[in-house]
Amino acid sequence: MNTYKGKLLAHYERFWSRPVWLGRWKEPPHSSLAAMPVEFEVARFRRSPDTDVYATVAMSEPGMDSVLELHVIAGTSSDEVADRIVELLTVTAHYHRTGAALRIGHSVNFGEPWVAGSACTHGLISLPYLDGPSLERVAESDATCAWLLPITPSEVALKKSAGLDALEERFERAELNYLDWMRRPVV
Repeated sequence: MNTYKGKLLAHYERFWSRPVWLGRWKEPPHSSLAAMPVEFEVARFRRSPDTDVYATVAMSEPGMDSVLELHVIAGTSSDEVADRIVELLTVTAHYHRTGAALRIGHSVNFGEPWVAGSACTHGLISLPYLDGPSLERVAESDATCAWLLPITPSEVALKKSAGLDALEERFERAELNYLDWMRRPVV
């Protein structure tokens, strides 16, 4: 496929697998907002036997100020958690399209935990460290693929005060378990 969406799906498949699911969350995120474009979807891929990846497909479109696509890495999860991830990716995509252009290093505030009881109420838009730099760039496109990582308010505060590198160094020192959304803050 020569469309942006086709190139993006082929790019993802080279890293993970064929999608095990493609779909949308209820639209729009709020009745006062416009729906996402018809080509927008979230794809679920099997990254490993015990890990899934949920990725935006057409969160952006060529020519936008920031052509960005996001993915979330999760342990194989219940339908409830899967629905929650699709919801978070959809509201983030909606903000990117209608609010402010998002980029690597930005954080988004969901105003509530990623999952019930979690201290992680924000998402950090990060380089795709776990899959390497070749995932970051989509061939024949100006799209950037980034990781949306669950973080806490105190981690956002550190990023704002000391910078992204300082936060990522804390994650490394703490040997952050990125699959544990119930984890304690590293700061």
